[in-house]
Amino acid sequence: MRRPSLTPLRATGALTAALALALTACGGDADPKSGGELAGTTVTVAGVWTGGEQKNFKKVLDAFSAKTGAKTVFVPSGDNVSTFVGSKIEGGNAPEVVLVPQVGVLRQFAEAGWLTPLSEKTATTAAGNLAPVWKEYGTVDGAYYGLYFKAAHKSTVWYAPDALEQAGVAEPKSWDELLASGRTLADSGRPAFAVAGEDGWTLTDWFENVYLSQAGPEKYDLLARHELKWTDPSVVTALTTLAEVFEDERLVAGGAAEALRTDFPGSVEKVFGPEPKAALVYEGDFVGGVARDEFGRKPGEDAKFFPFPPVGSGKAPVVSGGDAAVVLKDAKNADAGMRLLEFLATPEAAEVWAGAGGFLSPNKDVKPEAYADDTARATAASLVAAGDTVRFDMSDQAPAAFGGTKGAGEWKLLQDFLRDPSDPKRTAAALEAAAAKAYGN
Repeated sequence: MRRPSLTPLRATGALTAALALALTACGGDADPKSGGELAGTTVTVAGVWTGGEQKNFKKVLDAFSAKTGAKTVFVPSGDNVSTFVGSKIEGGNAPEVVLVPQVGVLRQFAEAGWLTPLSEKTATTAAGNLAPVWKEYGTVDGAYYGLYFKAAHKSTVWYAPDALEQAGVAEPKSWDELLASGRTLADSGRPAFAVAGEDGWTLTDWFENVYLSQAGPEKYDLLARHELKWTDPSVVTALTTLAEVFEDERLVAGGAAEALRTDFPGSVEKVFGPEPKAALVYEGDFVGGVARDEFGRKPGEDAKFFPFPPVGSGKAPVVSGGDAAVVLKDAKNADAGMRLLEFLATPEAAEVWAGAGGFLSPNKDVKPEAYADDTARATAASLVAAGDTVRFDMSDQAPAAFGGTKGAGEWKLLQDFLRDPSDPKRTAAALEAAAAKAYGN
């Protein structure tokens, strides 16, 4: 299923998808210029984006239309991209391009034989401006299918500057400093973290940052592929470290009980809303957009962030998510779809959305000044600078039954751990049992 971490306030459900589809059909599509190499051709693009994300991506499609003469149509897929695409292929109405939000789903599409490998031009352009790790995440069995166009930086901790100033706290540079600063914040009158425990995906992100920093990228990769068991001592150590936050009511606003009733938008509101109840909220770069759009905060001024700090002797982690563009080989105009991917591989395409806001590109050739504000520039620079040390969200690489299903698998087990973090070994054993079942090994 779609991880909501990349579009935290996106409405979901069949009704919303139907309404969005109706709106799309009523004239929001890009109109081609007269003439052009693809004049008379329609490229249909499917993706999960709604609201502002869809509006801004259509600006990118408009730019493609202006260059080529192609007409573009964006069709909202709803959260379950797999079901949507499967039904379209079965009905003989496959879109040319799909934006895929999970590595696991991309693999599923490739293994089903639905995808066309990237053209030589697209692959060559991407090789010149993306770190090799992004090609790895877009490759299945040696074939390069997925071009990563939009990314998220999921190693940022956001804070209310006035809270830190009042407590006399500086941005922490290590995990131990983070805990100490959090307790100082609580003592000054505002608990440290608003934790969105109602949304299990946020808890997987907490774990992944701790694990990547503490255990290192090699073990992270092994665990992501389930070539390392969740009962490994490194997992128990990471859970023990995470428990240092979860078990301390000075660090979790309202304690576990309130955290488990708080969804992601609610966690941002607790820090940046009209009645602040916490000083910090951990999540990705998209927190800044929510603080701005929903609560009138200005990123870089009254909504700031610091990098997720290194744990112990480890390095500061950079966990990412992203949306990969793929071409469906059964589509009527698959060649034109590949021309769109050739365009999406360029910095020109990324800079269209960068200027509109709410977007990060893994493309190192995107000009810093293309981004709408200093905060976006800083997070984009951090993402690009991480190079091959970037690791894709681990749960997004897992089978959905383990890493992407509400009330099941890793989401539920980490919610249980937030509720009672007293036995990391027991939680690790439960995670391993669920992973073994989902991975089939």
